[in-house]
Amino acid sequence: MDDQVKRALQRWPGVPAVYGWLRLDARGDWWLDNTRVHHPGLRDFIGRNYAAAADGCHYFQNGPQRVYIELDAAPYVLHLTTAGELHDHTGQRWGQHPLQGWRDETGQVWLSEQGRLAILDDRSLAQLDILDTEPPQLTLAGQPVLLPLVASRELLQQFNVNPLPTP
Repeated sequence: MDDQVKRALQRWPGVPAVYGWLRLDARGDWWLDNTRVHHPGLRDFIGRNYAAAADGCHYFQNGPQRVYIELDAAPYVLHLTTAGELHDHTGQRWGQHPLQGWRDETGQVWLSEQGRLAILDDRSLAQLDILDTEPPQLTLAGQPVLLPLVASRELLQQFNVNPLPTP
């Protein structure tokens, strides 16, 4: 979290939270009041101040105000770089620790690393070869990842993710 955000929290405690204003789509794009956020500085600021609450809701700490985020899919969206690395929508690198994987009822690939849950952007998924084994398997960040079938709602429950926070 940015130092300026930490200072604002100390200076103005008790600012009411905001719901239904910020959304993260399945491709890792932020949507602010139904308008896609294009400004790189704003996207980076949101990403640096993005966190999870104990109740499974994810939020952006905007100075003293907590802005809860509606998740179209998962709390993190992974993209495959041209160098074959995985980075999430906040710019953090994944794949430096063991990855666990699944495939859901729609064919979407879900990954977990160090207790965080992510989906793989569909454009990145299209670049990968999934081996037709039982369960299916692919290689990401130099790691073989098995992809057993699981319902997406089960993964959200297993990882304590609340995709639609309410007051």
